Amino acid sequence: MTEERMHAAEESTHRDPQTRVARVETGAREPGNLGRWVIAATALAWSLFQLWIASPLPYWLDLFIVSETRARAIHLAFAVFLAFMAFPAINPMARMRPLAGPLWLPAGLGLLALAALSWPGPDTRIPFVAMGAVLLLAAWAALRAHPGRRGTPASDGLLGLLAAFCAAYLFLFHEQLAQRPGAPTTLDLTVAGCGLILLLEATRRTLGPALMVIAGIFLAYTFAGPWMPEMIAHAGASFGRAMSQQWLSTEGVFGIALGVSTSFVFLFVLFGALLERAGGGGYFIRVAFALLGHLRGGPAKAAVVASGMTGIVSGSSIANVVTTGTFTIPLMKKVGFPGHKAGAVEVSSSVNGQLMPPVMGAAAFLMVEYVGIPYVEVIRHAFLPAVIAYIALFYIVHLEALKAGMEGLPRRGGGTLRGRLLAWGLTVAGFFLLAGATYYGLGWIQAVAGAAASPIIALLVLTAYLGLLWLACRAPAPAEPDNGMTQPPAPGPTLQGGLHFLLPVVVLVWCLVVERLSPALSAFWAVAFLIFIMLTQHPLSVLMTRHGETTAEGPDRPRRLAQAALRGLGELGDALVLGARNMVGIGVATAAAGIIVGTVAMTGIGLAMADLVGFLSGGNLLAMLAFTGLICLILGLGLPTTANYIIVATLMAPVIVELGSAQGLLIPLIAAHLFVFYFGILADVTPPVGLASFAAAALSGADPLRTGVQAFVYSLRTVTLPFLFLFNTQLLLIGVDGPGQLLLTVFGALTGILVFAAATQGWLVTRSRWHERLALLLAALVLFAPNLLMDRLYPPHDALPAARLMEITEDLPAGARLRLAVEGMDMEGRAVERVAMLPLGEPDPARRRLSQAGLGVMTLGDTVRISFVSFGSPADRMGLESGWRITHVLVPADRPAPEWFYLPALALVAVVAAMQRRRSRAADAGTA
Repeated sequence: MTEERMHAAEESTHRDPQTRVARVETGAREPGNLGRWVIAATALAWSLFQLWIASPLPYWLDLFIVSETRARAIHLAFAVFLAFMAFPAINPMARMRPLAGPLWLPAGLGLLALAALSWPGPDTRIPFVAMGAVLLLAAWAALRAHPGRRGTPASDGLLGLLAAFCAAYLFLFHEQLAQRPGAPTTLDLTVAGCGLILLLEATRRTLGPALMVIAGIFLAYTFAGPWMPEMIAHAGASFGRAMSQQWLSTEGVFGIALGVSTSFVFLFVLFGALLERAGGGGYFIRVAFALLGHLRGGPAKAAVVASGMTGIVSGSSIANVVTTGTFTIPLMKKVGFPGHKAGAVEVSSSVNGQLMPPVMGAAAFLMVEYVGIPYVEVIRHAFLPAVIAYIALFYIVHLEALKAGMEGLPRRGGGTLRGRLLAWGLTVAGFFLLAGATYYGLGWIQAVAGAAASPIIALLVLTAYLGLLWLACRAPAPAEPDNGMTQPPAPGPTLQGGLHFLLPVVVLVWCLVVERLSPALSAFWAVAFLIFIMLTQHPLSVLMTRHGETTAEGPDRPRRLAQAALRGLGELGDALVLGARNMVGIGVATAAAGIIVGTVAMTGIGLAMADLVGFLSGGNLLAMLAFTGLICLILGLGLPTTANYIIVATLMAPVIVELGSAQGLLIPLIAAHLFVFYFGILADVTPPVGLASFAAAALSGADPLRTGVQAFVYSLRTVTLPFLFLFNTQLLLIGVDGPGQLLLTVFGALTGILVFAAATQGWLVTRSRWHERLALLLAALVLFAPNLLMDRLYPPHDALPAARLMEITEDLPAGARLRLAVEGMDMEGRAVERVAMLPLGEPDPARRRLSQAGLGVMTLGDTVRISFVSFGSPADRMGLESGWRITHVLVPADRPAPEWFYLPALALVAVVAAMQRRRSRAADAGTA
C-alpha cells in the first residue's frame, strides 16, 4: 500500500465513529512511522515478557527468573511508556480542552518555589526541583498539544522514558532498596515523587481525569490530615514516609492490585485479543445472529447473547460495546428499535459482560486476593446473579419488541415448528452429552493413566482441534452481520464454521475448575493453545479445503501454504500488540488505584468511612446500604472495571460487613465485595459520565445522555440484585444444601428476576396498570428473598451458649459457616457488639478448624474469649479482635422452609396475568 493510500485509510478511520471509540481503549494518537514502530515493538515485547514470566520455562531452563515485585515494576514501566507514546495530551474525542496544562504549570512553579525556600526541609530540595521540572514538562506538552496533531512530540517521548525509568527503579535497584527499608535516599525520594506525578499524568491521558483527581485527592489527604475535619483527621505523614509507602514498597502503587494485573489480568486480556484476532469474536456474533436473529427483536437478543459470550473473556465494557455494537446496533435500528434504545440494549449487555465469570472484567482475580477464598469459589458465588441478570435483559428486549410490535429478520429456509424444536433439542442434548463425555472421559483417563494422562489428553485435544477444523473447512464461507443483512445466517453451517474456537475456552475452564491450576497458569496454557491455533489454522485449512472432490493440489500449493503461514504469523503479531495496548489502561489504573490503597493503609480513612456512613444512615440498615451503593456509583464514575473495584472494595466493602454485623445481619465478605462491585460497574452506564453509554451513542447516532438514562432503566435489575443477595445469600449459592435446594434457589431467582423485569417495563401480557406493577414487584421480592417473610414469623437462628462452641464447631460439616455473636472494645475504646460468620474447612478437631479460620479461643468456665486472630485470616477480615468475648453461637433454627412463600407469590403473578389476558382479549375484540 502506498503512503497516499495509507493516509487516506487513516483519514477514513479517523472519521469512523467505531474506530474513534475503539481507539479510546488502545490510544488515540496518530503516530508517524517511527512512533508506530516503537509502539508496536514495545507492545510486542511486553506481551512476550508476560508470557515468559507466566510460563514454566524460566524454572525449567533456570533462566531469567523474575520475582513478583520486580515483575510488577517491569509491568508498570511498559504501561506508562505506552501511555505517553500512544495517548496524546489531548483526547481528540474530548468535548473541551483539558485543564491539565493550566493546573500543572502553577503546581510546578509552586514546587520550585518550595525548593528555593527549603520547605519543609533541606532534604526535599532536590526532589522538589525534579518534580517541579517534570510538572513543567507535562504542562508544556499539554499546552502545546492540539487534537488534530499527528506524530509523537519529543516531550511525550521524554515523559514516557522518564516514567518508565521511575517505574523500573524497583527492578533496577531492588536489592539496594531491600537493604534500607524506611530510610530512603535523596535519589529514592526524587524517583518516587517524579514517578507519582508521571503516573497521575499517564492516568489522565489513558482514562480521563476522574481517577487522576480521586488519586490526587487521596495523595493530598496523606499530608493534610492534621487540618481535616475531626471525623477524618489523622496525624499526617512526612514526604519521605509517604514516598516510601506509595512508591518504594509494595503497600501502595506496587501493591496487590498491580500484582494481580501483572500475574493474571494481562494474560486474560491477551487471551481475549488473540481469540478476537483469530476469528472467535466474529464467530460468537454470527452464532448469536444465526440462532436468534429471526425472533421478535432478534438483533437485540443477539446483541445480549453475543455480548455475554464476548464478556466471558473481555476486560472492558467499552471494548464489548465496540466489538458487538458495530454489528448489532444498526440491525436493531433496522427492525424498529429507536437509536437510544438500541444503544442502551448494547450498553446493558456489554456492562453485564463485566459481571460474567470467569473474568468479570478482571475483578475475579482481585477478589481472590481481597476476600481470601479460592478462585473457583469466587466464580461459584458470582455465577447465578450474572446469569439471571442476562436472562432478564433478554426478556426485557422481548418485552420491548412486544410493546412496539416488532418482528425479527425473516427466517432463512422453511421447516415446521416441530422440526425446528427437534433440531434445537438434539443440538442442546448433543452439547450436554459432549460436555459430560469430556468431563468423565478425561477424569477416567487421569485415574487410569496417572502421570501419562497429560500427554494423552493433549493428544486428544489436538485430535479434536483437527476434526473441528476439518468440519469448519467444509462449511460455507461465513457472512458477517451488517446493516444490509436481510436474513440471519443458517444456524447449522454457522455453528460448524468455528467450533474449534471453543477449544481454548474449554482448556481455560478445564484448567481453572477441574485441574484447579492457578489463574495465571490456566490462562497461560489457554493462550499457548490459542497461539498454536492461530499459527496452524490457515495452513491446515489450505490442506483441508476441497476443490471439487480433492484437497488443494497443484503447483501453487506451496505458495498458498506459505501465504497462509505468513497470514497466521501476522495475525499473531497483531494480536500480541493489540493485547498489550488493551492493557495500558488497566495497568495504569491498577497502579493509580494503589495510591488510594496505600493512603487507606497509612491514614486509617477506612474506619472514618464506616463512621461517616453509619452517621449519615442513622443506623438504618437499608439506608446504609443505599448510601454505600451511591458512594460506589460516584467513586466508579469514569473508571475502568479494575480500578473501580479496587477503590470501592478498599473503602466500602469493609463498611458493609462492619455495619451489617452491628445490625445483626450476617454478611459474608464475598457478598459485600460483589455488592460494591455491581454498583461500581453501573457507573459505566450512569449519566453524566457513563463511558459505555457514550461509546454506544457514537455508534447509534443517538443522544448520549438519553442513551445512558435508558440503559440505566434496563439495568434496574442489576441495581436490585446486590440488595437481594445480601439478604438472601442463597442467591450466591451460600448455604445451599443438596440438588433439591439448588433447584428451588435457581427457580426462585430466575422467576423473580423475570417478574421484576415485567414490573419495571410495565408489560406482562399487555401494558400494566400501576397497581399491577406494584403487585408484580411484591411477588418478585418474595421470590427473590422468601426468608425475609419467614424471618418475621420464625427467628432464623437459635442462640446457644458459647460454652458449646467446641462441640458445635466439631459437628459442622465440611464447608459450613460458623456464626458467632461477640462483644468487646474496639481500638478506640468503643463498646462493640456484632455477629461474625467464619468459613470452616474439612472436618477436623474443633481447635484446628478454628485455627484454620484464623481464630484462637480461651475458655474459662462458661466464658469464652478470643485469644488471637491471625493476620489476613477470615477472622481478621470479619473485624474480630483478641480479647473479645463470644456471647453466643448461632445455629440454624428448626422452622418451615421459606420457599413455601413461592406459592402465594406465583398465585399473585397468575392473577395479574389473567387480568391482563382478559383485558388484552377485550381490546382485540373491540379492534376487530
